[in-house]
Amino acid sequence: MEPSSGSRGAGPAVMPVAAVLPAGGSGERLGGATPKQFCAVQGRPLVSYTVRAMERISWISNIIVVVSPENIETMKSIVEKYGHKRVMIVKGGITRHRSIFNGLKVFSENEFSNQLLQKPEVVIIHDAVRPFVEEDILSKVVIAAKEHGCTNYDLDYGTECLHLALKYCKTNAKLVEGTADLWKVTYKRDLHAAESMIKDNLSQQVCVITDVKEAVAQVGFRLHESLKNQLKVEAISVSLSKNDSHLQNIFSGQCYNFVCVNDKKYAIQETQQLADMLEKSNIPLLYPVVLISVHLDISENISFSIGMEELTRIKKIAREMKKKNILVYGLLIQDKDHLLLQDTVNSAAALIMALIKDRNAELIGQLLVA
Repeated sequence: MEPSSGSRGAGPAVMPVAAVLPAGGSGERLGGATPKQFCAVQGRPLVSYTVRAMERISWISNIIVVVSPENIETMKSIVEKYGHKRVMIVKGGITRHRSIFNGLKVFSENEFSNQLLQKPEVVIIHDAVRPFVEEDILSKVVIAAKEHGCTNYDLDYGTECLHLALKYCKTNAKLVEGTADLWKVTYKRDLHAAESMIKDNLSQQVCVITDVKEAVAQVGFRLHESLKNQLKVEAISVSLSKNDSHLQNIFSGQCYNFVCVNDKKYAIQETQQLADMLEKSNIPLLYPVVLISVHLDISENISFSIGMEELTRIKKIAREMKKKNILVYGLLIQDKDHLLLQDTVNSAAALIMALIKDRNAELIGQLLVA
């Protein structure tokens, strides 16, 4: 799944399209008490990822999520918490087919009384536990629904929903080949695989923010050079201590990893400032954000110069931000020998990569030493 918002293309914009997501299963094969569609992946229910995948496609006008009666309130809270738009929740039936039928009924002639809904020409039926669907394949499905007839092969080897559509809706159909990652979360191991894929997608880009001070900017540049072979790096130098207005623009993109480099005098203060800005930006709403505060120590003193008070403040900030889906880590770079600085920065880059890829909530508030 691509951690971004907004449609990447116009798609079949000439026709109204809606989506129905069956999400009423009990998840028996998962082996847990919680239905799989509501299991947390990186702290967020699986169904929310699937809704988001549909939601970021601008030409899907409405998303109908069909859930069992006992889970309606749970689904409502998910929609509210994650700010989902264009979503209607519908009570499911006693079988999958009846649930899908209930979802489709909101668009029927007799049921079409809600003027907020646009009656679609094509309805996509997509499992709520297949979160990695992309716009391209959905566009192909919609176009195929308009252009192709049904073959005998499709009739013999088609899906259950296809058979029902052919039998009762007097429509033609065409099977469209999907992508390799369009798989369904069925077993517990699938949840781990889904989490791994989401972590990998979130770890493709990092924003390195440095103060304009020469020593700090130099370390930021070296970090950029060390990291750029492994992921996309955006490097920004701003006057952090002056609350530069340019900071507001940093959070307008879709980056979920931030490294803030500053000297010890301002490090804790700027970490809190950036964490507050991240919270207000709503970036952490959908995915956990990693914020790594790099403390640059360029003093001549050989002794370890960060005291218990500063360490306590780091841990306090981290605990508070974890509740808001921001994972705060501390990292110390000591520049005692300029000849060894690049080696130290390389070690710091390796730690940064590990923190970004693992997103381990158990390590928040720790001060690691490069």
